Amino acid sequence: MPEQAEQADIALPPPAQPAVKPAPVAGVTVRADLLPAVSVMSLVGLLGIPLGWLWALLAPTQRMRVVTEEGRLVPLQLESWHRFEDMAIFLLLGLSAGLVVGSVVWLLRQRRGPVTLLAVVGGSLLAAWLAMRLGTAFADARYPVPESPGLGAVVERAPVLESRWVLLAQPMTAALAYGVLAAWYGHDDLGRRLA
Repeated sequence: MPEQAEQADIALPPPAQPAVKPAPVAGVTVRADLLPAVSVMSLVGLLGIPLGWLWALLAPTQRMRVVTEEGRLVPLQLESWHRFEDMAIFLLLGLSAGLVVGSVVWLLRQRRGPVTLLAVVGGSLLAAWLAMRLGTAFADARYPVPESPGLGAVVERAPVLESRWVLLAQPMTAALAYGVLAAWYGHDDLGRRLA
């Protein structure tokens, strides 16, 4: 019996070789991507300056009445909605900037990968922070509060951002846009070898 099993093993043909060799897959190169990633992060971060200026132009002011001699301000009827509108405008600007940034950086075919994704997210977070800081500064300069308003006077208060959560809109949208494009492309090397 064992002799028959040995003869059966010998009679089998060798396993077939694959007809097509798989294409070589390029590995992730971190060192070569670091300098371009820093450049991308810096350039995306500078986008916060025009975003802050645009928010200061679009965000509505809040009209308030002086109710005490010390200058305590109370919003007029229905003016407190402008606090929400200020935040909503900033969120929409951040969402649109994140979508554009994620899509444009995807076009850098030679640098696609996780290092560039981290640079896009970091730069977008920096841009959102810069837009928040400079936007409120631009708005304060545009709508200065009078030195000593009289009792009962109506003054315009500059737009404000009362929540720091608005900073996450741009980086999250940029990461989502970049990730959707990477998933849609479907090649292991994200098209880097074609560049």
